[in-house]
Amino acid sequence: MNARLLPLVAAVGLFTATGSQAEDLMHWYKAALAYDASFRAAQSQLQANEAKADQAVAGVRPSASLTLGTSRTQSGLIADAPNSLGTGVAPYDRDYGSSTATVSASQPLYRPANLRTLEAAELQRQQARLLVKSAEQDLMIRVTQAYFDVLASQDTLTFVRAQKQSVAEQLASAQRNFEVGTATITDTREAQARYDLVLAQELASANDLQVKQLAFEQLVGQSTAKLNALSQLQSLSPLEPSSDAEWVKLTMAQQASVIKARLDVQVAEKEVAKAKAAQLPTLDLQASSNFTHLLNGSSTSSTIQGKSISSTLGVAFSYPLYAGGSL
Repeated sequence: MNARLLPLVAAVGLFTATGSQAEDLMHWYKAALAYDASFRAAQSQLQANEAKADQAVAGVRPSASLTLGTSRTQSGLIADAPNSLGTGVAPYDRDYGSSTATVSASQPLYRPANLRTLEAAELQRQQARLLVKSAEQDLMIRVTQAYFDVLASQDTLTFVRAQKQSVAEQLASAQRNFEVGTATITDTREAQARYDLVLAQELASANDLQVKQLAFEQLVGQSTAKLNALSQLQSLSPLEPSSDAEWVKLTMAQQASVIKARLDVQVAEKEVAKAKAAQLPTLDLQASSNFTHLLNGSSTSSTIQGKSISSTLGVAFSYPLYAGGSL
């Protein structure tokens, strides 16, 4: 079972069904996971950072390309006048085509800036996962708070209505006593004032319950949500560990926002290292193979025809000497 859900699992035991359609806290938490906008945004951010990290891997992987081309060439020379020796350049007219195919590949051997980019992207991937975890924890708190707010409002309204019934009986008794002459009009009016006050409290409590109910329904994405009531027989077990210092230590080691803050520092360090690496040389392994096919056309004096294949393999070294002051 997911450790992040353990608090909710423990809380579920505190509830008993109040109706056939009532659902417990775990049910509504799962409903909120599928609906809450902030949690869905954290998931989308994780997908974006995952894609960004995959793109950064390309900076240290080999690359290859295929280039195809075809062309037609026409050239000619008009006859030159004979020189003093009676010789000259013979005229010619050439018309031929050529087709080429080139395959080239490159493998980075030393590119420190690309390595720092990859390391920073991996850290950002971890950050996005922590954001999802933090969003889960935040949603857990918000759902639990909204759930208990509704239950508390229901209890308050139930109490106020019971108090209204008691005050109504007191008002009726005061009115009867006034009618028989055993109470004064002041007693009756005081009882009426208490009853009016309770009526106002009932309206306020009903409005508060409606507001809390709507807030909860908006959070879980379902209307007319019915909640299970607290069990009167269940008791909470003591917290483990019991020491405040141990809880602080545990928080520093596992709390998502604390871990993310540490990753923020590491990402900043990688960005600084990436900027410094732009001043360092780069070394790439490069290979290419070229195929050329020359095909004679309709020329009258051309003998150009044939095929040629050439391949190269080597390393390319680059060192930035001056970049206009940007490095």
